[in-house]
Amino acid sequence: MADDTKTTSTPGIRADLDTSGPAGIPAAADFSTSGAPVQIVPDVDPSHPAVDNDPRAHTTLDMNRIDYNDPTIDGPEAAAKMLAAQASTAKKTDTKS
Repeated sequence: MADDTKTTSTPGIRADLDTSGPAGIPAAADFSTSGAPVQIVPDVDPSHPAVDNDPRAHTTLDMNRIDYNDPTIDGPEAAAKMLAAQASTAKKTDTKS
């Protein structure tokens, strides 16, 4: 039987696998208010221009309230819940005015 598998390697280019073992970076025990794990990675320089050490620098409070990262529901359901919550908040604000 013929081998029907296709190779995706580029001739002349070879990457050696890193077999040095696990990095040994401890798992995060805390999470920041943005939801990111608080984890110390020893060789990351947060002041380096390639590292975005303040990804929310130019965002508004409304931009930061929206979170579609709930893996238990699909996108349309998440959007509907968010819109319903906004409508509820708007009604409460209107009745207080």
